[in-house]
Amino acid sequence: MYDVIVIGGGPAGLQAALTIGRMHRSVLLLDSGQYRNATVEHAHNLLTNDGRSPAELRRLARDELGAYDTVEVRTTAVTAVSGSIGDFEVTTADSTERAARLVLATGMRDELPPVPGLAEQWGRLVAQCPFCHGHEFAGRRVGILIDGEHAEMIERMLRPVVASAFIARPAAVALLTEVDGGLELALADGSVEHVAGVFTAATATQRAPFADQLGCGSLPSGGVEIDAMGRTTVPGVYAGGDMAHLAAVPGPMVSLAAAIASGQLAGASAVRDAITP
Repeated sequence: MYDVIVIGGGPAGLQAALTIGRMHRSVLLLDSGQYRNATVEHAHNLLTNDGRSPAELRRLARDELGAYDTVEVRTTAVTAVSGSIGDFEVTTADSTERAARLVLATGMRDELPPVPGLAEQWGRLVAQCPFCHGHEFAGRRVGILIDGEHAEMIERMLRPVVASAFIARPAAVALLTEVDGGLELALADGSVEHVAGVFTAATATQRAPFADQLGCGSLPSGGVEIDAMGRTTVPGVYAGGDMAHLAAVPGPMVSLAAAIASGQLAGASAVRDAITP
């Protein structure tokens, strides 16, 4: 029986495990090896690690966790969860483990607009967060393939960064192709636009079903509902990272720094709640 099992080996799960391990509680981190930012070559907007690859960040984090005797990390996918506070059961392909508390950090899955060629550039020359990827296109022309008012907001955010922006609905683009110096957008009307990169809006859904299996509440944003300390609506279950949303601030959390912060809160709450009468 572990004090806590953390499901998910991205930044939120790794930070949760570190926080719990530093309090000498037994924690098992289960990592499926699937990550939302798997296609991203360089992570940005993360203090002291700006430009480092997500894979390298995960490697460094695992190395740091190895210094704590009460932290165990396994690369294996969880298949089911059940139980209640004090006795949760987590099943993988290899074993069944039990814990008094759970931290869910399984992330979200992105569904991109159906533009041919868009998915192949996702995480490289196609992104959705100006904070994470806008600076890399500084002084150049970018495309914004987003429907509605959100496109105008992204364009206003990027004005001080890029030289200009071409805005189009995703349905207006027939093909996106990588060319020397950026991307070529073949439009449905027969015209062509050349840009350094593209910003688009993905639809995010839960990557794993475990919050549903445990009966955790969800929000219209698609996120698992948490309070300010990472507690879900189910006692003993905490959540962090982009899968977990505050009711007052609905929307996916996409930055590494925010995911790390939420993982720390979830891990700390799991420890603190265990000693609260």
